[in-house]
Amino acid sequence: MIRIDNLPEIFVKAMPVLRTLEDAGFEAYFVGGSVRDVLLHRHVHDVDITTSAYPEEVKELFDKSIDTGIKHGTVTVLYGGESYEITTFRTESGYQDFRRPDHVTFVQNLDEDLKRRDFTINALAMDMHGDIVDLFNGIEDLKNHIIRAVGNPEKRFHEDALRMMRAVRFMSQLEFKLEEKTEQAIKDNHELLKKISVERIREEFVKMGLGPFSRQAFQIFLDTQLSEDVPDFAGKKDLLQVYPQLKFSPTMETSLWAVIIILLKVSNENIGKFMRDWKNSNAMTEKVEQIIKMFDLIADHVPTDYELFEAGEDIIINTIDVADILGQPVSSEALVDRYLALPIKTPSELAVDGRFLIKRGMRPGAQLGRTLNQIRKKVVACEIENSEEAIEQYLDDLD
Repeated sequence: MIRIDNLPEIFVKAMPVLRTLEDAGFEAYFVGGSVRDVLLHRHVHDVDITTSAYPEEVKELFDKSIDTGIKHGTVTVLYGGESYEITTFRTESGYQDFRRPDHVTFVQNLDEDLKRRDFTINALAMDMHGDIVDLFNGIEDLKNHIIRAVGNPEKRFHEDALRMMRAVRFMSQLEFKLEEKTEQAIKDNHELLKKISVERIREEFVKMGLGPFSRQAFQIFLDTQLSEDVPDFAGKKDLLQVYPQLKFSPTMETSLWAVIIILLKVSNENIGKFMRDWKNSNAMTEKVEQIIKMFDLIADHVPTDYELFEAGEDIIINTIDVADILGQPVSSEALVDRYLALPIKTPSELAVDGRFLIKRGMRPGAQLGRTLNQIRKKVVACEIENSEEAIEQYLDDLD
C-alpha cells in the first residue's frame, strides 16, 4: 500500500472532518480528483470526502451543514472556514436519461462506492493517515499516463454520457492517452452525448480546449465522432481536422472560441447564433466578435492608431494570441507598443465629456456624440493635446 507522508495543507486542514467521522465509528476517506492530483504532484483545488455515515448522521456530527444533494447522499459541511462535500458510500442504477441515476442505494462498503466511479485514476481513496486505497490499478495508470474506464466502459458511459467528454478533457489537462477499450466504447456510444445538456458539454469542451495536450485530445474528439454530437460541429470534421495541427494550444477561452469559429468559417453575422448555440454569455460573445473583427482587420491592413484605441489592449492581446495559434503571426510587439504609446487608451480618459460640450451651449443629441468622437480621434492622433484648454481652443477654432 502506498502512503503519502507530507500532505498538502488543504488535506491537513480537512483532517478534523475525517477524524470527527471516524471518532463516531464511521469510515471516512478523501476520494477522487484530489487524491489523483496529489499523486501527480498537481495543485489540489478542493477535497471531496466519502463516508459510511448516512447523510442524517453526518449532519448530527457537525454544527453547520447544507443539504446540497441529500437525496443522492451529499451533505456540504462548513468547518474551519471551509466547505466540504461529504457523500455517503453508494451504488447507482437505472440511468434512464444517461445522466442521473434513477436509484441511489447507500452502502457500507467503500469497494462498492469506488466501482461506480468513471476512471481508474479517479477511483482512488485516501484515509487520514495518507494510505491510498487503489482497487482498479489507478496508480499504475497514473504512472503510465492512461485514461481507463472503471470496469466495463460501455456501462460507465451509459450511466453518464458526459464521461466521454470527461475522458478527452482529462487527456488534455493531464497529457494522458486514452486506453484502447475506453476509446472504442466512446466510438460505439458517441451518440449518447446528444442526451446531455449543452451547458455540461460546454464546460468539458472548454477545459479540453485549454489543456496543454488539447491538440492531441481534440484529435480523439474527432476520431471518436464526439464532434458530431455537439452544437454546429456535425459534418464539419474536415474543417476541424486543422485544429490538431495548430502551432499552439489556446490559453484563453475567448481565443479558443475565436479559433474554432475561424476554422469553421462561421460568417460574421452568424457568430452570435453559434455562441448562443453553445450557451455562451453575451459578454463572451461580444468579446469573441471583437477579436474576430480585429483578426480580420489585421489580415487586411496595418491598423490605424484609432482602430487600436477602439479595440483596447485586451482585444489586441487576444487577437495576437489567435493569430499565433493559427500560424499567422503579426508584429505583436509593434502593435502593443503602438497601443501603449497612445495618449489615451479608453474613452473615459478623454479630458472632456458631454457635460463639457453642453456647458458650451451644445444641445444633447447626435451632433454632441459626433463632436465627442471627432475630439477623441484628434487626441488619439496627437493632433490635439488631451486637456480642456487645448480642446476648448480646437472647438473655438471650429466656430
